[in-house]
Amino acid sequence: MDQKKVFTDLFWETAGSALIAIATNSFALPAQFPMTGFNGIAIILYRLWGFPIGFTALVMNIPVVLLCRHLTGTGFLLRSGRCMLLSALMMDYIAPLLPAYQGERLLAALATGVLSGIGYAVIYMRRSSTGGMDLIIISIRTWRPHLKMGSICLAADAGVILLSSFIFRSVDDILYGLTVSFLISAVIDRILCGLNAGKLGLIITEHGTAVCGIIDQTAARGSTLLPGYGGYQNGEKQIVLVACSSREMYEIQAAVKKADQQAFIVILNSSEVHGAGFHVI
Repeated sequence: MDQKKVFTDLFWETAGSALIAIATNSFALPAQFPMTGFNGIAIILYRLWGFPIGFTALVMNIPVVLLCRHLTGTGFLLRSGRCMLLSALMMDYIAPLLPAYQGERLLAALATGVLSGIGYAVIYMRRSSTGGMDLIIISIRTWRPHLKMGSICLAADAGVILLSSFIFRSVDDILYGLTVSFLISAVIDRILCGLNAGKLGLIITEHGTAVCGIIDQTAARGSTLLPGYGGYQNGEKQIVLVACSSREMYEIQAAVKKADQQAFIVILNSSEVHGAGFHVI
């Protein structure tokens, strides 16, 4: 077993669990938000009878782990089990030591959603989970890989929000709970699917080599030169393909148009770019 990978996984799982615990204890609990997933159910039990949130969620995870073990694989379950223990410890023993936020509920909702979303995302990026709804969601995504994880989270957690709001008789709780859930799903999707986002440029020109040189001088980016054929004028063309950041694309577009006013430029959004010059966590 690669020890470096184990320690890296452990670091990100600890960091993610800490962020989720801080979001819950320092922001969600003081503002009395209905949270999502098994933590949301545990918060309901905590508010009703004082049950510890982390331990309660850990106990609820046991039957889910047994049911999902054939879908997710042994490695994933072992990592998730480790993360469940870390989350329980962070939730019940570490996060309560930090001060609770007593300010505006809207600001508390923003902090809860962003911190929780980052926490869940970095855990998912290590192919792990905090259990509960996470295991169910991962199983659904294994079965239907085209579905966005954040969207699945939003649908799965709506029931918990409605249950909490019904028990505590608060319409505001529904609105704040949905806001927090939306923020969590948006942050998760942004980090998992768009942290390394950029622009993709297709430049159709008769001076492909010169355009490649302009791109290199302007943004120090490599480019790919492809052969093309004009459908309107029936002439030979060259297509230059370049991936870069939004700022670099603006500079490249201006430089190419200045050098070749006849160039046809198509700029597309790219949710992920991997390779030399692009870095992801």
